[in-house]
Formats: sequence, structure tokens, C-alpha cells
Amino acid sequence: MVTAEDIGRRVHDETGRVGILRDLIRDYEDPSEYPPAARRQRATAFVWPEGGGREWLTSPDSVKPI
Repeated sequence: MVTAEDIGRRVHDETGRVGILRDLIRDYEDPSEYPPAARRQRATAFVWPEGGGREWLTSPDSVKPI
């Protein structure tokens, strides 16, 4: 599991993807969940691929520093 101290460091997730931890939000609500009343808060890690590309979201429990 990662913490705020790991932001900016290389990490890997449980699927083997490697990236840079960009942020941790403990009470993140995904704006794509609709209707808004159905949204729930959850801890979320934001990871950016090292060589660029599309950021992905995952549980902080599934991410580990390298």
C-alpha cells in the first residue's frame, strides 16, 4: 500500500502496470458514476504511466512502491 509520502515515486499495481503515483484521495467520488446520489466515497490512487499516456485509478491497497 502507498501513502502520501510515495507521491512522485515509481509504483506498480497488482496487474503489473508501472507508473508514477500522482495523488491519493481518501474520499474520492468518481464523477462518471451516475446519478450523483449513487456516488460513493472511496480511497483512490492516481497513477500516471512513466512514458506518458492515460492516467489510471486504482485502490491504494493494490499499489506498491518500486
